[in-house]
Amino acid sequence: MLGPQEQLDRLRDGVVEIIKEDELLDKLTRSVREGRPLRVKQGFDPSAPDLHLGHAIGLRKLRQFQDLGHTAVVIIGDYTGMVGDPTERAETRPKLTYEEVLRNAQTYQVQLYKIVDPARTEVVMNGDWFRTMGFADVMDLAGKYTVARILERDDFTKRFQTQQPISIHELFYPLMQGYDSVAIRADVELGATEQKFNCLVAREIQKAYGVEAEVVMLLPVLEGTDGVRRMSKSIGNYIGLAEPPREMYGKTMSIPDSMIARYYELAACLPAAELAGLKASLADPAVNPRDVKRQLARRIVSLYHGDGAAQGAEEEFDRIFSKKGLPDEVPEPAATIKGQTDLTRVWVVALLLGAGLVSSGGEARRLIAQGGVRVDGQSVPGVDAVVDLTAPRLLQVGKRRFARILPANVVLEP
Repeated sequence: MLGPQEQLDRLRDGVVEIIKEDELLDKLTRSVREGRPLRVKQGFDPSAPDLHLGHAIGLRKLRQFQDLGHTAVVIIGDYTGMVGDPTERAETRPKLTYEEVLRNAQTYQVQLYKIVDPARTEVVMNGDWFRTMGFADVMDLAGKYTVARILERDDFTKRFQTQQPISIHELFYPLMQGYDSVAIRADVELGATEQKFNCLVAREIQKAYGVEAEVVMLLPVLEGTDGVRRMSKSIGNYIGLAEPPREMYGKTMSIPDSMIARYYELAACLPAAELAGLKASLADPAVNPRDVKRQLARRIVSLYHGDGAAQGAEEEFDRIFSKKGLPDEVPEPAATIKGQTDLTRVWVVALLLGAGLVSSGGEARRLIAQGGVRVDGQSVPGVDAVVDLTAPRLLQVGKRRFARILPANVVLEP
């Protein structure tokens, strides 16, 4: 095992902030002296069935701790998932049922093990302890923190000042996440920078229960495929760890050129020594960013599916988007699609209207019935068909009308 300072030097890599670094060095020193691995926590609320590339940043840091001899404790928030993290929310999240949460969580363990070592991982659900708590226990937890402190967080403050509703159960979210750290006796917690408030609350909750405060390690947030908002399952701008190679490749190709270097750094594990050269290459007018993005897409698919799958995904992408019968320039319109709320299930008639490929719903239905509408080269089977727009799609209407629909260019209007 490496010495404590050597471990700390490695663990700093890619971290935005450590709270507090001297405490981490002390914990590492005691770990080496006593031969006791640190318990490193990361939690996931199963609000959707997929983990994504944004989650992988923390999972890779967990793996780094494991490779240094420590234990990863992954908490699947079956109870916090029913509340929903209020971070950066302008309104109360729709409340999921317990059945919906469990259904989403079923695939998490398989996805986790794409990155972390199963032999050094404990996977627990926070329902294991919340389910056994009585009302007196809940009131005891509620008494460990004040409403005034909770309202210090920006999202609650903004909602309070604009008289937007704040449900009582939302105020419990940081307390519940903090109690998770008590229950598993976490030494370190990993979280994105946006989770700083929740993680700091956890330190206070641990102290209130007589448990040594965890060290908080804050990691960068990865923007989604739109290049603006953080990657999010609920927004739909994510690339899932378990998605098929074709989808993963296509979604990566849809990111804005301005995000190429950031995705290489945070999603494709490019060593820091090579990142400066990549950025210099992108600044060269003679370099086509599309070629660099193809290499990025191959690299990401290879990480999760292998080199062969990456090659196959690229060939499939070229077959659909780059060759055979397409005009030299395929339009990439901004598509405002009305009457739709789910980017994964967009009604094809509404899609054709939003993309400007038809003038009316009647025209769209007629062309579909005649077999004149194709999505990614496949004939649309009927007027009730839906299309997943979380990845790029090539639309063809008749012989001469084409449009490439990119997720970043889509706006849904309910």
